[in-house]
Amino acid sequence: MRLNLTSIGVAQPPSDAAAGGGYVPTTCPELSTHYQALLKEDDAVHMARYTGPVCKLCRREGRKLFLKGERCMSAKCAIERRDTRPGQHGAARARKLSGAGMQLREKQKLKRSYGMLERQFRRFYDKAAQQPGRTGETMLQLLEMRLDNLVYRLGFADSRAQARQLVNHGHIQLNGRKTDIPSAICKPGDEIAVRERSRNLEYFKTRALMLTDKGIPPWLRLDPNALSGRVLNLPTRQDLELPFDEALVVEYYQR
Repeated sequence: MRLNLTSIGVAQPPSDAAAGGGYVPTTCPELSTHYQALLKEDDAVHMARYTGPVCKLCRREGRKLFLKGERCMSAKCAIERRDTRPGQHGAARARKLSGAGMQLREKQKLKRSYGMLERQFRRFYDKAAQQPGRTGETMLQLLEMRLDNLVYRLGFADSRAQARQLVNHGHIQLNGRKTDIPSAICKPGDEIAVRERSRNLEYFKTRALMLTDKGIPPWLRLDPNALSGRVLNLPTRQDLELPFDEALVVEYYQR
């Protein structure tokens, strides 16, 4: 969505300024502030996502991030076939990481595992830092309560990227209402279900048969026949069993 500057009383920028993408009106402070607010709102609605090769992300971090569902569990996984860093010098011996380097790599693992870019991921840290309790555990709880993550945890999708697509395409409803915002934050007591009109799709018919043997976290409840689930409570750190050290992520942002 492109902003119509004329509608808010700001003249259109010249062509050279528009090419640079950095034009902000400065003659009127009120309009300048309003323009910046509209930019922030526009960015929040149209959040970017990573669209490159995800197997390279696993190879870069040196561990499986389970970004491709069943492929990650097979012999086709990039880590199984080529356990080196991507790039021309990936097979060379890696240098020893400093303390800041370890914090960065741990942050990248967690961010990429949940399929987010830096600005969106940083907002989750900022929100967790404002709440009482341990910042790292609170941040993990917020990440786990995203709608796309819950769709993945309930077994409706094989990966978070696939879950995000299901939500974007309008196949999921939250508390009986269609919701197509993957980053929507749920709370205990919320019900996540496949919409009635989508249950006749071949994908969900096959998924319903697979859900009978699906193991789900103890803080969720699943009804395979109704293709629905419910959040029972916020997950604890012991419930999550994630192979990440969130304390290093908090230290990275506190520098």
